[in-house]
Amino acid sequence: MTEPSKLLLFTGSYSGAGESGIHVFQLDPSGGALTLLDEVQGIANPTFVNVNAKGHVLYAIGEKLNEEGVKEGEVAAYSIDPVSGTLTEISRTGTMPAEGKTQTTTCHITRDADDRYLIVTSYHGGMIGLVSLDGEGKTVRLTDSAVHTGHGPHPERQDRPHPHSATFSPDERFLFVCDLGLDVIRAYSINYEKGTLELHGDTKLHTGAGPRHFAFHPDGHSAYVINEVDSTITSFTYEADSGALQTVLTVPTLPKDYTLENTCAEIALSPDGRYLYGSNRGHDSLVVFAVNPATAELDFVEHVSTRGGHPRHFAVTPDGDYLIVANRDANNLVVFARDIESGRLTFTGNEAAVSKPVCVKPALF
Repeated sequence: MTEPSKLLLFTGSYSGAGESGIHVFQLDPSGGALTLLDEVQGIANPTFVNVNAKGHVLYAIGEKLNEEGVKEGEVAAYSIDPVSGTLTEISRTGTMPAEGKTQTTTCHITRDADDRYLIVTSYHGGMIGLVSLDGEGKTVRLTDSAVHTGHGPHPERQDRPHPHSATFSPDERFLFVCDLGLDVIRAYSINYEKGTLELHGDTKLHTGAGPRHFAFHPDGHSAYVINEVDSTITSFTYEADSGALQTVLTVPTLPKDYTLENTCAEIALSPDGRYLYGSNRGHDSLVVFAVNPATAELDFVEHVSTRGGHPRHFAVTPDGDYLIVANRDANNLVVFARDIESGRLTFTGNEAAVSKPVCVKPALF
């Protein structure tokens, strides 16, 4: 008789190395209550994490100072005890080295399905890094990096390249990098034999968009990007053979009567692909759209308060029943129940206190 699966949440935060920057919670599927299982110190600013549930490994970005006192990125790997939720560090590897005074700290991390590489994104350094993994899931070394050049029209936000995330296509033939500074989604392929990133092509966004995070529809025929700078979402149809994105439409993430400052952050689809969610920082809300997967068109459903300031990240649970928001400025995780049919969100009454949370990743064990 097999034991029922356990849903664990792994969070990353802004924190010093002497503080608890990574937390592990268990989510109760019957009501959404969160129970703290473990917390980890010893890594500075683990602001994004990636979970290999099958291999029982958690990867977290971090940062360190080089000999000249310039910040550089690093990535740490932790084994996961699925029973207790305890994390144990098993490796740590530097990512892109700083050149001169330009820091190369990272803001995003992802992993290929075959567990051969991690891909890390440096917002400040304007580059993408490829980090190899061994057969046990430990980090080995940086095998290649790709440097972006240029700038966008916004004098402060787009003064230089600012890649913010990397997302694999469903078949993993291509890797799509959102560059907020260039108004571009840049596609790469990975040469697995050489351990290198190879440029495939660019998809240009409208001027001043600031593309941040990107998501493919579960059926693989459409994709969606949330634009941080101008608070919009742009949808695309996707040709898997060529790796080409065709722009369909762009919709605002804010109410028409909202006039204060706002920047967007995370984007995610429901597991069935019927609904799309995006977060607003300033308006401090989630926007919900119904998705037409055949056309990639979006129909507005609702705005929901995140019950806290600066919702930098959120995630939908694998079963689609819950959505958990990380509110950086409210120091909390907030659990919403998700109506499968309507896509609407309802606060469950469950929260958990975490200092400056900026990433939350659920996984079944």
